[in-house]
Amino acid sequence: MKGLKYITAGILFGIIMAKSEAISWYRIQEMFRFQSFHMYGIIGTAVVLGVIAVYLIKKYRIRDIQGNVIAFQDKDRTWPRYIIGGTIFGLGWALTGACPGPMFVNIGYGYFAMFIVIFGSLVGTYFYGIIKDKVPH
Repeated sequence: MKGLKYITAGILFGIIMAKSEAISWYRIQEMFRFQSFHMYGIIGTAVVLGVIAVYLIKKYRIRDIQGNVIAFQDKDRTWPRYIIGGTIFGLGWALTGACPGPMFVNIGYGYFAMFIVIFGSLVGTYFYGIIKDKVPH
């Protein structure tokens, strides 16, 4: 089965999210109310691991599955786009209690109200795709 590695990675991701309580609405609310360090520790660990992974990919010129060298594009350094986008993302995260990865893990746990959240995120992404050429970047 060609997609077995992706299914395995998804299951592993779901287990890690569940066992670390990163899918817990209460943990997320604690984070946004600055009542607990738990989620900041998880996010900080992910950032550090991401920095290390990018460093190693660049240093050893790691190739993708098709043999092409993985290249990173420089980001635009204008700050309003990140402030506005981050605020919208953070508000959605605080209101729903889930960011994109844990939304699917919550469905796996039987919290079917997350289908509404996923639908809303897809509509928002589609809407942005329509208006992205009309907003300043």
